[in-house]
Amino acid sequence: MMMRQGQNTQLIGSSSFASARFAAVFIRLILVALLFFCSRGSYGSELPSPTPPQLITEPDASHYAFANYLGSGIYRTSGQSAAVANIPLGFVLDSTDDYLLKLRFTASLGFFDYSFNDLPQGSIPKSVGTITLTPGLEYHWRVDDKLTLESYVDLGYGHNFSTSSHVGIFSTGISALYKLDAPLFTPVWVNRIYYAGYQSNQNDSTEGYSVFKSGIDFGVNYDWQWQDTRVEPRFFIAGHWYFDKLKFVSPVGDNVLTSYTYEIGTTLAFSKPITLSAIGLDSVEIEHFGLSYQVGGGLKVWRLIFEFPL
Repeated sequence: MMMRQGQNTQLIGSSSFASARFAAVFIRLILVALLFFCSRGSYGSELPSPTPPQLITEPDASHYAFANYLGSGIYRTSGQSAAVANIPLGFVLDSTDDYLLKLRFTASLGFFDYSFNDLPQGSIPKSVGTITLTPGLEYHWRVDDKLTLESYVDLGYGHNFSTSSHVGIFSTGISALYKLDAPLFTPVWVNRIYYAGYQSNQNDSTEGYSVFKSGIDFGVNYDWQWQDTRVEPRFFIAGHWYFDKLKFVSPVGDNVLTSYTYEIGTTLAFSKPITLSAIGLDSVEIEHFGLSYQVGGGLKVWRLIFEFPL
């Protein structure tokens, strides 16, 4: 989202006007989150204790802390279904022909008990179960016309409304994006390695995982014009290998420990970003939109894609 991978194009202009737009959107998201917290707090004012008993009796589902890094989609394990919606934003702090430095910020909303069967029926979740806010810094180094290196570091916060628990989040990683020599299909070979972890106030639990991700995104030598935007269908395949098994806490049965997944999907790539200015999020620019299916290690995921898929 907001950037064609392997290119040093700006996400949003670095002018003072763009700064003001980004600040307005950032403040709006924070206000919405605060209003949500306050409204939840008012409904829960009848509780005799600020620490609800669920913190002790319910299993810790803090893996929602990884929502930003797992991606938007519907997740299914043997004991639970859940949906994740990510809203990524970005702002260029500095850029030249050789590098780019940007501020990244993602708000992730989690919805419990939302399954594959709800999707084709057009059913939407009735309430938000979790929210995470993960700001960070991202640096792109364009080595040459084919190779781009990327790195990032995030520090964030997450809240689980069902248990009134919260987590602190840390993540960092490095990536290499290489344009293969096939002009008709413009394939991009992507390799990423990153770590994500959290610390929860629920039983002082701490979890983390490291993953190596490799895949290829490629076109089909076909596109069409939609208004003033060129639309190109693309496909991708990828594998994820977890050094520390990714843990999904199950409310029934055994927890799911995922050591690998495989993914296949398709996207539409837009030559001109599509904005969400109609709903006030004019700093959100979408350059890809698509769908993928990920399976392996006891996990099944339908992933809805709003950015470069790898």
